Amino acid sequence: MKIAVFSTCKYDRDFLQEYNTDHELTFFESALNLQNVALTKGFQALCLFVNDSADREVLQALKANGIRLILLRCAGFNNVDIATAAELGIKVLRVPAYSPEAVAEHAMAMILTLNRKTHKAYNRIREGNFSLEGLIGFNLHKCKVALIGTGNIGKAFYRILKGFGCMVVAYDPYPDAALIEEGLAYGTMEEALKDAEVVSLHCPLTEETHHMINADTLKLFKKGAMLINTSRGGLIHTQDVIEALKSAQLGYLGLDVYEQESKLFFQDLSGDIIQDDLISRLISFPNVLITSHQGFFTREAMQQIAEITFANADAFESGRVLVNEVKA
Repeated sequence: MKIAVFSTCKYDRDFLQEYNTDHELTFFESALNLQNVALTKGFQALCLFVNDSADREVLQALKANGIRLILLRCAGFNNVDIATAAELGIKVLRVPAYSPEAVAEHAMAMILTLNRKTHKAYNRIREGNFSLEGLIGFNLHKCKVALIGTGNIGKAFYRILKGFGCMVVAYDPYPDAALIEEGLAYGTMEEALKDAEVVSLHCPLTEETHHMINADTLKLFKKGAMLINTSRGGLIHTQDVIEALKSAQLGYLGLDVYEQESKLFFQDLSGDIIQDDLISRLISFPNVLITSHQGFFTREAMQQIAEITFANADAFESGRVLVNEVKA
């Protein structure tokens, strides 16, 4: 098939070309949106990432351009209007799991960095400052961690937390029986968040989870707690989190995702004035760590993404069962 691949960087092109199963690929650096949807003419399929927009208007234009298939090289699909795609007969396939350990390990890296302040220590030492003032952390051993979401990534993260000796309380509408057997305690959202010293989000963005971390739920955290989000930016109400940081109700914040990240992440804006006032305010806090949707970014994950993406394309082209189809 002729496949248009949007939101590509060099590393995307390298892995997709290496694992291509004989499809004709054309790469576009820009994210798909209504303004550039005309670029899809002449293709049968698209390959999209997290910041590409496939809302109703875009999908209607894609249908008119002859697009029959959308290949998501990610697990999340909140950026695609699935109901409209089904109505138009456009199949949507995703990569449901790709090295969940990669994201789980990044979440733990953020916790350790914020807690033990290794990033600050690194900079100090390079300047000849060997003082320990202001670098004190806390033991993760016996620390209460609220694990919100226990899918593949949440499951991997629980096992990491268990190795650190944390006291983990999870919330998920669909508890995992295998994790319960391993000793994981489930509770309500309120029970999980109540007096939690660390809260880590590992759930999809839906209408129910949108802004699930807000002024009300932040009050349940132990004062000075740490919040980690490696899932989707829309899970947290950013302004409420800023207020919690200002009041010291929230003591640490680690974000690998951001609600308005499509205008920022995966780009070099070092020579520009950042127009997003919320992220500029977040960057100004000394107890905030932001990475640019980096959690998935390991060699193993990139390989799996490419292999599963092309397996999905091959299944569609040959008329086989679409095991990774996203249905309305």
